[in-house]
Amino acid sequence: MLRSRRSVLAVPGSNPRFVEKARGLPVDEVFLDLEDAVAPLAKEEARRNVVAALREGGWDGKTVAVRVNDLATQWAYKDVIEVVEGAGDRLDCLILPKVQDPTEVVWLDTLLTQIEKAMGYEPGRIGIEAQIENARGLVNADAIAGSSGRLETLVFGPADFMASINMRTLVVGEQPPGYEEGDAYHYILMRLLMAARTHDLQVIDGPYLQIKDVDGFRRAARRSAALGYDGKWVLHPLQVDAANEVFSPPQDDYDRAELILDAYEHYTTVEKRGAAMLGDEMIDEASRKMALVVAAKGRAAGLKRTTRFSPEG
Repeated sequence: MLRSRRSVLAVPGSNPRFVEKARGLPVDEVFLDLEDAVAPLAKEEARRNVVAALREGGWDGKTVAVRVNDLATQWAYKDVIEVVEGAGDRLDCLILPKVQDPTEVVWLDTLLTQIEKAMGYEPGRIGIEAQIENARGLVNADAIAGSSGRLETLVFGPADFMASINMRTLVVGEQPPGYEEGDAYHYILMRLLMAARTHDLQVIDGPYLQIKDVDGFRRAARRSAALGYDGKWVLHPLQVDAANEVFSPPQDDYDRAELILDAYEHYTTVEKRGAAMLGDEMIDEASRKMALVVAAKGRAAGLKRTTRFSPEG
């Protein structure tokens, strides 16, 4: 299933005011957080708040997810059971943080299947997003990406990851002092991208914590978008428009991609040619594959065509 995830908004499950505001923001995905954004003593109340928010609805047009606590904690299993039993029919995905090994995803998949059977939900409908946040998780990224048919995305968690490798910076998302050539995150981003695409998954960049520095957010978003990432987490309304813009194809590119697909279909099926010209550009099977990517992103972002293919034109 291709869901648009240009902007993925993190909302503390313990803050009803933030949850209510999130309903009206033009983001592609909202996730209600039970993990880092919720203090230990507020975990149980946050679960109840999240179930109530899911049941109240108002999330039309958005992918709705919940981030549970990681498997090393005492809260994870109750997060899954209480949220899915209470509002699984209103839930699109669960986000599993700090994934280090494919068996963690298998555990979540198995538990979800048991709950779905018990509750009479459609088996396999609830997706999983795996958040990679340390060196071990990155090394095991290929196995994690292939661990479950429910898996929809890999998500980069930069803050915990930077701590896990002792990166010498306190500014999440920015280059560490002293790293003057290249991009300190390039290998990490590419490694996750390769693992995700090998298994036909989406891949999402993590948050930029300087929430009022929109230029800095845009710069970080452009870096991962240029590599092929599908979207980025946002922590504040100020970041939403920038994320939606950066991870949407320009209108001209989207129109061109749709024209390439139409032209290729016409020339290969009607005229039975393997390659042809569209304006000044030769199009062939490789052109079609490239156009499919841009067209899919444009459609998921809600773009509308402004041109139509004509064999004579």
